Amino acid sequence: MRINHAIRIAAGVAALALAVTACGGSSSKSASQHAADGKLTIGIKFDQPGLGLLNKDGSYSGFDVDVAKYVADKLGVKPENITFKESPSSQRETLIQNGQVDFIVATYSITDARKEKVDFAGPYFQTGQSLLVRSDNTDITGKESLNGNKKLCSVKGSTPAQNVKNKYAKDVQLQEYDTYSLCVEALKSGAVDAVTTDDIILRGYAAQSPGALKVVGDTFSTEKYGIGLKKGDTETRGKINDAIEAMISSGAWKAALEKEFGSTGFQIPQPPAVDRY
Repeated sequence: MRINHAIRIAAGVAALALAVTACGGSSSKSASQHAADGKLTIGIKFDQPGLGLLNKDGSYSGFDVDVAKYVADKLGVKPENITFKESPSSQRETLIQNGQVDFIVATYSITDARKEKVDFAGPYFQTGQSLLVRSDNTDITGKESLNGNKKLCSVKGSTPAQNVKNKYAKDVQLQEYDTYSLCVEALKSGAVDAVTTDDIILRGYAAQSPGALKVVGDTFSTEKYGIGLKKGDTETRGKINDAIEAMISSGAWKAALEKEFGSTGFQIPQPPAVDRY
């Protein structure tokens, strides 16, 4: 009886563990192994117009989405077999480390600190930090004008707001939200004075609210967007680097940027060189 009871308990624990694993969607397979099976789970942003956006009809659009689909195709996975998973800035490393995504294409700046936790393919795009304000704002014209206890919003787990405080505006009040879309809503309502992140992200939000918001000042950092994947997965990183280079050389990279930002006046930059570190 005791043995049977112990077996039943053990079986229940095993079933529970299996259920938890299934619910988390984690996997021990590499991205290349999943691609060989014909399916991929790719992390993107759901709230960044022009880059990674979940549309009302359930479709996904944006430059990051275009890059993700191109890379997936080069890995042998069709668009209909991609599962897009929302990847907020503060959760990106965790999603990769836990195997909940195969890789992440989500305005993910390559930094030395992040490279200690995950690997990066790319970069596939280079931009710089800028500022978004309301269109009727005349006080904020650039990073130095943020002094005077102005309220500056950025996202938890991202680098831009702290960069401003450390280098340019010591007495700025940092307001951190979970997503940039929440920062933009706070800006519209007057709860914050400015939003800071990468120029291309801000231009997407400005284009979404014509006449209400504007990007001001020159860019003041260098942000190289990489595709984040599990640390040590050199096989997949090499394949993704090959795909990025193919997208650039084929003209698909420029065409994707023109499609997403051509109507905004955004000047398409030169593509970055892939870093095969």
